[in-house]
Amino acid sequence: MKAIFPGSFDPITKGHLDIISRALSIVDELIIAVMINPAKQGFLPVEQRKLMIVAACLEAGLSGFKVVVDEGLLADLARREGVSLIIKGVRGAMDLEQETAMARANKLLLPGLETILLPAGSQTTDISSTLVRQIASMGGDISHFVPACVTQVIIDQFSTPKQQD
Repeated sequence: MKAIFPGSFDPITKGHLDIISRALSIVDELIIAVMINPAKQGFLPVEQRKLMIVAACLEAGLSGFKVVVDEGLLADLARREGVSLIIKGVRGAMDLEQETAMARANKLLLPGLETILLPAGSQTTDISSTLVRQIASMGGDISHFVPACVTQVIIDQFSTPKQQD
């Protein structure tokens, strides 16, 4: 069986990696989908996010995954990939409420599309990409929150001078 694990992964965190690892113990193939929200400006370029996901998964010794980028509806991606299962991580009640609503919408868009919600592990419950970006922007240590191969990329991103318009 194959499944999709969607997210923005901006950047990938140890929380994402935990869900990926656990998902791979359930399915034969996991499609990690970097979903682009046209209404949001991403922090990292999409191709860089894709490369960091691959590097983090390989660094963790994971296999059986592929990474794709998509800017459409998740249900449409599932249809194109022949997937009937979405796997999402939830950190708490707010995530649970939002992801449950999304699961219902996806099932309406593609009947038969199921969603499994995996609770975040105790070590990763409080980790989010937003938190990582906030800590990094203030020069804090993000190594507890992101895979080793990602840490320097994020630090470099904040130390690179931004061009003025």
